[in-house]
Amino acid sequence: MSIDLASMSVGGYLDALAAAQPVPGGGAVAGVTLAQANALGSMVVGYAIGKAKFAAHDAAHRAAHETFERGRRAAIELAAEDAKAYEHLNRLWKLPKGDPLRAGFDAAVLEAIRAPEESLALAKSTLDALAVLVGTTSASLASDLRIAIDLAAVGARAAQENVRINLPSVADEPARTEISARTEAMLSACESTARELSARA
Repeated sequence: MSIDLASMSVGGYLDALAAAQPVPGGGAVAGVTLAQANALGSMVVGYAIGKAKFAAHDAAHRAAHETFERGRRAAIELAAEDAKAYEHLNRLWKLPKGDPLRAGFDAAVLEAIRAPEESLALAKSTLDALAVLVGTTSASLASDLRIAIDLAAVGARAAQENVRINLPSVADEPARTEISARTEAMLSACESTARELSARA
């Protein structure tokens, strides 16, 4: 099945998520969570853009707003790509190992890892943009900013869970080790940034 998260209602998405079916699943949750982090970032900075009180930060705020708007769309697209890749991998898993149709299994595993790894990178860019807002936007929106920071960190952890679950299926051991090291470092960077921002926001 294909999913169009961008046009689903919240209720429809939750119904689909609750159903006993392969997708949407954790990858969709990671994407939606990152999309919400970016949407909150857009809202917080949107209240500052064009205001005389925050004029000194206007250029940085506008750049951050563009990052959030791109990030919100990218997160939903990555969620859909993750679902498509996992659905394909799930079909191959069910085939006997000797089945010729299973020949693309190794490539399918790497494709199932690609979207969540890109989601990790998106989480980091989201957190970097949220950093611009700390101390430069309305204090009355501090709770929204902290929630956005938390959501970006959760989105990163959710994305990495999707990497971890597929890593044992990577046949090439050096590649598996390299992917693990790279993505764990990305997650660590996200969590470190989130902790630092939360302490200041």
